[in-house]
Amino acid sequence: MAHTVIVFPQARADVRRNAEWLRRHFSARSADRWNDGIIAAIQTLANSPERCPQADEADDLGIDLRVLLSGRRPQVFRILFTFDAITVNVHRVRHAAQDRLTEDDI
Repeated sequence: MAHTVIVFPQARADVRRNAEWLRRHFSARSADRWNDGIIAAIQTLANSPERCPQADEADDLGIDLRVLLSGRRPQVFRILFTFDAITVNVHRVRHAAQDRLTEDDI
């Protein structure tokens, strides 16, 4: 059964911010390619989100936070999400080099 994928405002802002950074520092083409790739990766969560492991910070936050990695080194991004039987909730999209999430980040 396919889940409905909901991308929270913070995650949308993360995607926008990263695409803008790429646009400023590289090119519009790079930014568009990255944006398309991250959106495609997020959409794969509609099928089998349970395939993804728990995020490192899941126990600290007390939630079943999962992570899907997208990209190639050094540009690997963490798509952080929770899910239930019907929905996948994407909370954040962060570069793998960024600090772990805290309660304030969710």
